[in-house]
Amino acid sequence: MSTIDAVLGAISNALFTWILVWLLLGAGIYFTIRARAVQLRHIASIGRAVVGSRSGAHGGISSFQAFAMGLACRVGTGNIVGVALALILGGPGAVLWMWVVAVLGTATAFTESTLAQLFKVRRPDGSFRGGPAYYISRGLRLPVVGGLFAVVFMTANGLAMPMVQANAIANALGSAGDVPAWASALIVVTLTAPVLLGGLRAIARVTEWLAPFMAVAYLLLVTVIIVTHPIEAWNALWSIVEGAFGLRAGLAGLAGGVTQAVLNGVRRGLFSNEAGLGGAACAAGAATVAHPVQQGFIQAFGVVLDTLFICTATALAILVAGERVYVPGVTEEAAAGSLTQNAIAALMGEWTRWPMAVLIVVLAYSTILGAFSYAQVNLDYLTSRPWLARALQIGAVACAAVGSFQKLATVWSLADILLGLGAIINLVALVLLCRWVLGALRDWEACGAKALAMRAGRAQDDGAPVFSVDSPYLPGVLPGDAWPHAAPEDRPQNAAEERRLTGSSTGPR
Repeated sequence: MSTIDAVLGAISNALFTWILVWLLLGAGIYFTIRARAVQLRHIASIGRAVVGSRSGAHGGISSFQAFAMGLACRVGTGNIVGVALALILGGPGAVLWMWVVAVLGTATAFTESTLAQLFKVRRPDGSFRGGPAYYISRGLRLPVVGGLFAVVFMTANGLAMPMVQANAIANALGSAGDVPAWASALIVVTLTAPVLLGGLRAIARVTEWLAPFMAVAYLLLVTVIIVTHPIEAWNALWSIVEGAFGLRAGLAGLAGGVTQAVLNGVRRGLFSNEAGLGGAACAAGAATVAHPVQQGFIQAFGVVLDTLFICTATALAILVAGERVYVPGVTEEAAAGSLTQNAIAALMGEWTRWPMAVLIVVLAYSTILGAFSYAQVNLDYLTSRPWLARALQIGAVACAAVGSFQKLATVWSLADILLGLGAIINLVALVLLCRWVLGALRDWEACGAKALAMRAGRAQDDGAPVFSVDSPYLPGVLPGDAWPHAAPEDRPQNAAEERRLTGSSTGPR
């Protein structure tokens, strides 16, 4: 087993260090250029989309619930341990490069989530399913490749992820209060079984309040630290800038130098916000929205919240604590697992260790829910048989119980490899289908009075679509019945009418 662990670990490290990092970074740059920096041009629209995302579900999954499912998986233990590791290996400067990656990642998240909406399918109960498997099958007309992605992603998120996250819960409870493994397993099963066995709607209802609550609670905790340590907080921010560009000696991490700050910041930023990995797209495709771009905007905001806020909060807590817990180039890699907890305890007192343990439990628990929602979407692509869905739910609960008892390095490495392979498939599909996203964005920007009303935050409360399959901006006609055909009077008939309705100086492209 030690040999297997070593081989899988080496493959996982090579995949995530030398292949996926550069593919994801290149994809972010590519989509930012192709969409003309959509994340910056439409920053106000992103905010309005989030504010108005709770209505219009029609018995399905609302736009906000889909956002919360993606957020539940994005905001996890990686925001605590991963950021600490980035600081240890790359120094404070790694944080600035995480910010850069987040800005680029919003374009990738927008692309994959808009595609998930464009090629989603309607289910008999009125809900929707979408994601990489669906747009690979329906957009590229490669159902076998879509099925391959679905199997890979379902296995990694539905079976492996509950194991490793349950192990994180057991470790957190054991470190805080010597809670035995059997008690941790009982807690995990008690928490996960009712929700996972309830299916996608049950997951959506729980994550709708759990994910935002834990994010806000953590941000408030760090806000208290910043307010009570203003000078240290300012010095921490300045050390991030100095470290990123090598302006001051002594701020390099263990690996040393500006290059390592860039590499570690980029890597941790990419895998914290998950933009391009395909998971958030699975959640996005389940939402009921008036226009595909609307969900693209909302999922782009998830990247901002994850990296620019949650990851930055972790970094500031550690840097404000300073030499009491962390010294650049000195603190060892093995300290990453407890660095954030030690920093908060040093700043606010030892009483915070149990609340931090509870926070880690909640983060791991929410990741189990979010990841399983991705698995459920991909299982629905493969089959509609209820007994297989129930088997996956029971299997996930059983895996969570097993994961509470023992370390699972092999499972963790295998899950990483499967997710990495799925991400490569997804990124290729995103590039090939990018023109559909650009068409949908152009339609949203120039489809007349209804789009303008939605852009101003006055969209129809009933969630009636303002998008149709025969938009003149799409490269073709969308398959299926998830989106309606437009009535002739609802859409501009020529470039002159479009300019009159939108104030645009250019016609359809």
